[in-house]
Amino acid sequence: MNGVHDMGGMQDMGPVQREENEPVFHERWEGRVYGLVNLMFAWRKWNLDATRYEQEIIPPAEYLRMSYYEKWLASLTGLLVKSGLVTRAEIESGAPAAGSPKATPPVTAESVPAMIARGNPVSRDVPAAARFKAGQHVRARNINPTGHTRLPRYARGKLGTVERDHGVFVFPDTNAHFQGEKPQHLYSVRFAARELWGEQAAPRDAVYVNLWDDHLEPA
Repeated sequence: MNGVHDMGGMQDMGPVQREENEPVFHERWEGRVYGLVNLMFAWRKWNLDATRYEQEIIPPAEYLRMSYYEKWLASLTGLLVKSGLVTRAEIESGAPAAGSPKATPPVTAESVPAMIARGNPVSRDVPAAARFKAGQHVRARNINPTGHTRLPRYARGKLGTVERDHGVFVFPDTNAHFQGEKPQHLYSVRFAARELWGEQAAPRDAVYVNLWDDHLEPA
């Protein structure tokens, strides 16, 4: 979707503020949010792409105001409500409604280190024909979907070259909306900086973007 989250290539957004010796979490609640989000992934109530989309639909003014983990918290609570695990009233009150069912996630403290180390792989060992090959010239499709997409606006309609085939991966554009994993080949595509930004860009610079089969068409 086209939204304020897709900031790649945008000008005048201000300098990146780098914090020396930045801690992993600035506040304890951030660590709790991180833990809860990973718990839900392990519980398989939704997926990473759905979480990304839930952040993308945060109202623009709120999105720009929020810190990193505030966005995580907003997507977490939004998906909890949409999945029927809690109600908005329960979140606001911090207490379960009378008579509401109690669910127990299948995760123990002892299982967490292995769960974090394993991660949430999205590669798939399934047969899928590759539409493109290394060295082939391609064009990123000029699409403007209303749902989630991993094709950034700055690359749409631009010419590039396939540098590498990473193999078969879950397609995030459908996975985010629980429309199936639609596994397909994922490529590293090289775009010359001048193709993306115009003649003012450095002639030797390039941007590499990971894109799926459905994001590309032959040039």
